[in-house]
Amino acid sequence: MENILVTGAGGQIGSELVEVLRQQFPEKRIISLDIKAKPNQENDPDFLAVNILDKPLLERIYSEFKPVQVYHLAAILSAAGEKDPLRTWDLNMEGLLNILDLSVKYKTGKLFWPSSIAVFGPYPTTSRSGQNEKMAPITVYGISKLAGENWCHYYRHQYGLDVRSLRFPGLISWKTAPGGGTTDYAVQIYLDAVEGKTHSCYLAPTTYLPMMYMPDAIRAIMELMRTDAYRLKNHLAYNLSGFSACPNDFMGSIKEIQPDFNMETLEGDSRQKIADSWPNDIDDTQAQVDWNWKRDYDLKATTYAMIHHLKAEKDKEAVLA
Repeated sequence: MENILVTGAGGQIGSELVEVLRQQFPEKRIISLDIKAKPNQENDPDFLAVNILDKPLLERIYSEFKPVQVYHLAAILSAAGEKDPLRTWDLNMEGLLNILDLSVKYKTGKLFWPSSIAVFGPYPTTSRSGQNEKMAPITVYGISKLAGENWCHYYRHQYGLDVRSLRFPGLISWKTAPGGGTTDYAVQIYLDAVEGKTHSCYLAPTTYLPMMYMPDAIRAIMELMRTDAYRLKNHLAYNLSGFSACPNDFMGSIKEIQPDFNMETLEGDSRQKIADSWPNDIDDTQAQVDWNWKRDYDLKATTYAMIHHLKAEKDKEAVLA
């Protein structure tokens, strides 16, 4: 049986990607790694508790399973990263280098690694950042992602490793709680709406940022990994766009479903500075041309799906209680 390896499998992307991989590759074994088990992983025979910095243990896993594909998702995110920059750099960079080295040594067929809009900086030439926009990140997370893009390119050029990457915008999911990202308000605002709470937003009401509903993000990964290598002209990371929105936009879309929903703004939060350094929107023309990328969810569709799923989960919990 061929094996696929997923690191950071308990995170926002990983927890949903593992499910999709198991659905789409029933003939393969999906080995999921994270530093500790989440409740849904505790009885999973294919889950292994692993510190991504433990290279000897990682090598034993590579040696045993010899994965044909690896999805390396383990990382510390933007806002959380600013609380401990050196630890963030160590985990994000050393973890990636461990995976790159072992993927070359054990001849992994394809490697996916997520980059981020955090690679851009506060000096855009336009409000809609293109594939080759100037990059001058002001967070250690963004710095690590920009360095990671170049390391991935190096391993492709030097060793022929087939590394593929996407610059994700802010991701929105009803399945996982916010995990330390600057765009996490876009998840919390839906959680508060379903609970009947006023949302306290740490970003200014008109702070526009690129966003994406998680099913689009997972589909983008799967489509990129299925694309024939000769079609992929970009060997750093592809810009990826869903929709651009600000807190006021999210509030307005929720009020169409729940007219009594309200939001207040908190001032002085450090995440505002991070958000101000990121692009308002993303141009993903190259992804559209090279592998026919097209989003399914705009803001309205995302809001409907989030409210629907969160209410269903709340009703389920009430029944179980």
